[in-house]
Amino acid sequence: MHRPSAFISKKTVIGLALALALLPCAGQAHETVGVTEPFEVGESPAGNYLSARIAESEHDTLAASTFYREALRADPRNPDLIQHTFVAALANGDMQAAFALAQKLLARDPNNSSARLTLTVRDFKAKNYGGVRSELGVTASAAQRDLTTILLAAWSYIGSGDVKRGVALVDTMSDPSFAVFRDFHAGLMLDVAGRTAEAGARFKAAYAGDQSTLRLIDAYGRNLSRQGKPDEAKAVYLAFDKLQPNNPIVQAALAELAAGKTLTPMIKDVSGGAAEVLYGLGAYGLGSGSNRAGDELAAIVFLRLALELSPDNSLALDTLGEAYGKLKQYDAAVDIYDQVPDSSPMRTTSDIRTALLLDAMGKPDEAIKRLREIAKAHSDNVDALSALADILRSHKQFADSAEAYTQVLALTPKDDKSRWAIYYFRGVDYERAKQWDKAEADLKTALDLYPEQPLVLNYLGYSWVDQGIHLDEAFKMLRRAVELQPDDGYIVDSLAWAHYKLGHYDEAVKLLERAIDLKPGDSTINDHLGDAYWQVGRKLDAKFQWNHARDLNPDPADLPKILDKIKNGLPEGPSQVEADHGPTAEPHPTPGNGG
Repeated sequence: MHRPSAFISKKTVIGLALALALLPCAGQAHETVGVTEPFEVGESPAGNYLSARIAESEHDTLAASTFYREALRADPRNPDLIQHTFVAALANGDMQAAFALAQKLLARDPNNSSARLTLTVRDFKAKNYGGVRSELGVTASAAQRDLTTILLAAWSYIGSGDVKRGVALVDTMSDPSFAVFRDFHAGLMLDVAGRTAEAGARFKAAYAGDQSTLRLIDAYGRNLSRQGKPDEAKAVYLAFDKLQPNNPIVQAALAELAAGKTLTPMIKDVSGGAAEVLYGLGAYGLGSGSNRAGDELAAIVFLRLALELSPDNSLALDTLGEAYGKLKQYDAAVDIYDQVPDSSPMRTTSDIRTALLLDAMGKPDEAIKRLREIAKAHSDNVDALSALADILRSHKQFADSAEAYTQVLALTPKDDKSRWAIYYFRGVDYERAKQWDKAEADLKTALDLYPEQPLVLNYLGYSWVDQGIHLDEAFKMLRRAVELQPDDGYIVDSLAWAHYKLGHYDEAVKLLERAIDLKPGDSTINDHLGDAYWQVGRKLDAKFQWNHARDLNPDPADLPKILDKIKNGLPEGPSQVEADHGPTAEPHPTPGNGG
């Protein structure tokens, strides 16, 4: 499911991420999945410190926080250890410890912005709004330049009952590029202050500039409902549904409107408003396109702070679970998803994400069982059926996977352009299940829906070559796929392997060497290159490639064949090629993102 984008500037996120001084990387009742393995702290301070650093390098926030806390007991005045323990406590959501450590840090360094931000959250929670402004360094006459300071200070004024000053502070963000962002937050503040019509005017202005951000759509739709404009609210949600179908929050709102209910505000109080600012920072940091672990850890800290103020914020929990998933801390991610309230529209989505994580943790049977249960309980949930189909396909249960994709197709509107992918994946299933007539029909349909789609060109073209049919058209397809995605080693490998099967060994070698440059760590491509080298008489090179393929974790079904070639080479005479190699360009589901 698409995670909503957040209204926040890149400059703000980068500045606050640096200020955090993160340490270098060394709806239905659900079944709880407890997966975190217990561990014990040691008696040696040095051992606990070393364990903390190892846990930190592995992004294990629970272990890092636990071991740093124990190390700090033995050396409570060590400033570096206080800083490490503070950041670890924040990342793990140990907020009481983080509050105490933040005070210690500020006693030594009054300019420590991450400590000040943490105490700002403490003051918001205590409704100490004067304390918030004091921590932020806000004065009545100061011109504020930092967007986060502006927003948190403005929310503190709302908490103090000074709505005029709070909204005026937000409106100091006069840069036109902030217009949507400014009107959105001003609308939230006015909504919390009970000034529903004024809030609606600000949401309307923001909506005029952006109809694709879930948080704005939900806030505006709910406001329209409370203004007695249910038809306008429905129109806002339905317009978003065309852009991003089947979002559970949108579907839940539409169901309530259809039942004649008035929607509650998206943000209900000042703490929720401050949490929205921090959630925005975390969501933006996670979705900014960077794959650096430091960015994900920074996002985790912002999300933990948001959840301290709004513990049931389902989107913050969902995003935090995603962050842990990206760090491959799957047990922590599962624990976070388990905290999404049963009453939340996001509950089923969290259950699906949990199943995907279980598969990533090497528990495919449990993952499939859970997804079948979800699909049975929610027979119209496309995400659950798609995730089930993807996992079944990745574990070579092709007939069952094809059946699941058939159910997905039945639930997908006929004008939905994404149907090409469903036909493609089902076609892969049918081909692997030796039902070629069905496979060919699906692959052709996928190509009709998305002409020149390189994955489909690759798969259909290779399959024809494999059967010795439609060869001219098949090679045109494969060459076109390579033209469209010249840097995809798998697609280059398919064209090369097609040449190999027809005895064009010199051309196969040239293309496979290119594929290896693109995907040096792929066992199948190395195996293919070994075969091609053997056929052109480069037998030492062939054995080198087969040995390399053996060491790259090949499919268990391929390993005996590779070992036999290392020992005996290939038979003399016409090439002996297994028909089940197949194209290697099919995607696989990704843990934690709904497949």
